[in-house]
Amino acid sequence: MVHTFRAMPELPEIEHARRVAHDALDGRRITRVQAFHATTRRALTPTTRRRLEGQRVLAVTRRAKYQLLELENAYVLEVHFRMTGDWAVGSAADPVDALERARFTLDNGARLSLLDGRAFASLRLHAPGRVRLPPLGPEPLDAAFTPVVLAEQLRGRRGPIKPVLLDQRVVAGLGNIYAAEACWVARIDPRTAAHSLGAVRVARLTAGIKHVLEHAPVGRYYQRPATVGERVVALGEGNSDDDWRVYDREGQPCLRCARPIVRTVQSGRSTYWCRGCQR
Repeated sequence: MVHTFRAMPELPEIEHARRVAHDALDGRRITRVQAFHATTRRALTPTTRRRLEGQRVLAVTRRAKYQLLELENAYVLEVHFRMTGDWAVGSAADPVDALERARFTLDNGARLSLLDGRAFASLRLHAPGRVRLPPLGPEPLDAAFTPVVLAEQLRGRRGPIKPVLLDQRVVAGLGNIYAAEACWVARIDPRTAAHSLGAVRVARLTAGIKHVLEHAPVGRYYQRPATVGERVVALGEGNSDDDWRVYDREGQPCLRCARPIVRTVQSGRSTYWCRGCQR
């Protein structure tokens, strides 16, 4: 069964995808690289494919939402899912799927395919020792991400806290859904000026960010018809968002105080929150 994200994949989904790619690729040799869409053909040029083919994958790591395939020739392939990307694992003999944008055939007869309905996903090959990613803040799931670190990141930032959290230079990988969820857990009004948060609320927010990322609900996918021979290892199945505290629950009672959840637009993005218990 193929799964596709109901909403833009965020850090928990990307970390799960990294593990899927790692399990499929770790120690395996890439025997063939194919591109099936104009965007991936531009990224996977003949020269790029030659640098990938025949190489053993040493590791699949992650920085924010960027997955990094580290090769034995020291090149690094960067993969960013953007809005609808996902990995599919199957046999090299499987027919090409309608949403398959690139395929990596492996020396054990398996394949790792990039599925992407909107074809926004990006691939970029970095030369040895020259991995260049955009400026990124601390990783929120690292033990080093503490209230002291977050307080320093928020220093001088006068914008409302929820949009500030979406700045990847402040917290790496945190997206719209989990930023709203973290504000609810921390009982913080998402309109509060970031720099005004005191030590107590910063500590609650730090804990809230970690909590929502570590307890991400499984209902992040909808299903479409299966492709013959295809297997996708997904974070979870189903199409229910029942595990969200505030996201997409406008008008429904708050799970904490029963006041109706409201929706506010901040920086062009929907923010869901509770006027009763988020202050």
